[in-house]
Amino acid sequence: MERLIRHPHRLTGFFGLLVVAGILLVWLLPGEIRAVQAQLAGFSDSDAAAHRARIPVLAALCLLPAAATLVYLRGGILDRYLIRRFLGIFGICLTALLLIWLLMDLSDNFGEFRSTDGRWSALASFYAARFPAVFMLLLPYALLLSLLQCLGKLSNHREIIAMIQSGRGVLRIALPLVVAGAFCTTFALGLNYHWAPTAEGMEEQMLAEASGRPVHQATQVLYRNPAERRLWRIGSFPPADETRAPLADVEVTVTRADHSIESRLSADRARWNGHGEGWTFENAVIGRHAPGKAPVFEPSRGMLVMRDWGETPWQLVKPGLEPASLGIPELSTWLKANDGQGGFADAAPYRTHWHYRWALPFSCLVTVLLATPLAVHFSRRGAGGGIFVAVCLSALMILSGTVCTAFGEAGMLPPALAAWLPNLVFAAVGVYLFQRRISGRPIYRTLRDAFVGQP
Repeated sequence: MERLIRHPHRLTGFFGLLVVAGILLVWLLPGEIRAVQAQLAGFSDSDAAAHRARIPVLAALCLLPAAATLVYLRGGILDRYLIRRFLGIFGICLTALLLIWLLMDLSDNFGEFRSTDGRWSALASFYAARFPAVFMLLLPYALLLSLLQCLGKLSNHREIIAMIQSGRGVLRIALPLVVAGAFCTTFALGLNYHWAPTAEGMEEQMLAEASGRPVHQATQVLYRNPAERRLWRIGSFPPADETRAPLADVEVTVTRADHSIESRLSADRARWNGHGEGWTFENAVIGRHAPGKAPVFEPSRGMLVMRDWGETPWQLVKPGLEPASLGIPELSTWLKANDGQGGFADAAPYRTHWHYRWALPFSCLVTVLLATPLAVHFSRRGAGGGIFVAVCLSALMILSGTVCTAFGEAGMLPPALAAWLPNLVFAAVGVYLFQRRISGRPIYRTLRDAFVGQP
């Protein structure tokens, strides 16, 4: 810190990022505060603490680049040199991957926007809304490619050997890259708290809106209220941001204690009146089912109001929501209100994805642990073997994450284990690779000798 005080010009970038963070906070926080307030007002049984945490998490995301710059400035000359080399390649790799993904996605979805007024602004809004999910998808690949390229180039130029001759070990040389991986993990944690999974779920809704198709949050949803013995079937829900819009094609069945049908209400639309105000049904028909008699159907005159029905739209839509498109606040709300209450939706996928939201960002740090010892080499033959092993291990980590998540959703693995097992296994592999690299016995040479034989 004293060095920074003696050279205040080095803090220019830090203060510049602070200004950018302040602009982002002024721009983004008011809208996020309104969104949280609308969520809590429209869905009274939401997990209030988890939703309110979105505001400080978003603020931390805006301030994180400035914090990373301060850590960079406090590093030594070799640390800053290594980070500069890495960040330059990382920026190129991430930009290239984003452009490749954008071109491929545009070729698939551009037709949906051809008849849209303000086509280019709609496209910009579409991809801006999806950016958190795309960033989460591409970040581990960009880390892997940039680490292999950066460390491979430094190794080829004998710069790694020069750093070792200066008195640093391989672990100390790799420390700035591990810290960079930790910052990427922290940033990914913030995005994956709410915005990345929500952006993933918005794709179909935004495409339907652009092409003029009906926009639904969920369709054909069943919800059972065991305490009141009511079974709801809803044909379609309005978009998530329309909390007071009507539900379409609604059927509510009330049963007796012996599970026989007491009545069945069918309506074209149902509108929630607010907390404690019940529901209003439009074009409703009630069928009365008396034991041993034919049902009697009674069309309602005008609007039918059920003031003592306390279900909220959020309770009704929960069984129809895809867990993959829910963030931590929504998943916490689902588990808090619906888990273990005999609902129609299986709780295992929601528990698994709740743990997966926390586990997925750590794949960035695990990627650093896997790629760094394999990218460093000292022989003249290059790092081809190490690069091949690193790519194979990263592919296996991604594949195992998908498989374990599927097992967790199916109830074949405990949710926490399904979410964290790939990270734990491949982190242990990364530590082992570091140990082999430090001892001068890189794993790719062992594999080469085993399959090809001694040169």
